[in-house]
Amino acid sequence: MSYKWILLDLDETLFDFKMSESRALSYILSSMNLDPEDTVITDCYNQINRGLWQELEEGRISSAELRVERFRRFCLEQGLNEDAGIISDRYIQSLSEQSFVLTGALELCQYLKDNGYNMAVVTNGIKQVQFGRINRSELKGFFEAVIVSEDTGYQKPHPGIFEHTFSQIGSNEKETMLMVGDSLTSDIQGGNNVGIDTCWYNPNHLPNTTGIVPTYEIHDLAELKGILERSRGREELKA
Repeated sequence: MSYKWILLDLDETLFDFKMSESRALSYILSSMNLDPEDTVITDCYNQINRGLWQELEEGRISSAELRVERFRRFCLEQGLNEDAGIISDRYIQSLSEQSFVLTGALELCQYLKDNGYNMAVVTNGIKQVQFGRINRSELKGFFEAVIVSEDTGYQKPHPGIFEHTFSQIGSNEKETMLMVGDSLTSDIQGGNNVGIDTCWYNPNHLPNTTGIVPTYEIHDLAELKGILERSRGREELKA
């Protein structure tokens, strides 16, 4: 059976999250009279943030806790007497306004729409941020559903977020679904956990040292078209 549903990760698959994050962080650091060009300061924040997102993926911290805790720890490290909750709110608002679509993402979505595929976003993250960035972009309107982990209570790779997705799109035909994303540990492992095919978007040709095996691997979003056309062609031959 050929694919009908393309489940798409958001950050670093369709959107340049690193750029959005950098812009929002620069704004916040400047508001605290810190130099956003100082790599010691930015490295401090990024290390704290990465560690907490890993904890979130592992289910050891909630999304609500993460958004404040990263700034609480950062202020503690920097010796700042700031309200982490207020800083977090300002950062989230700024981040939701930073929307940068990756090269090839619009063309891919247009191809999928023109060729009869249904698209749904399945993303870890904060609802305000993810919807804000989608709604400010040229990708708005392409997706049948946008599933954000904050709404479901589950992070990829937990099966719960995928089961929620199946419910939202009204389909449980896993053989017709393909999960596309840049993260082996969340997107690919998540797809593997629920028995759907997966496509690892690996633009930097990183080695896979995890033991997590995707169904396909691509280095450019345009390569997904060939995979889908071959799959559709095999189905037509069977008919």
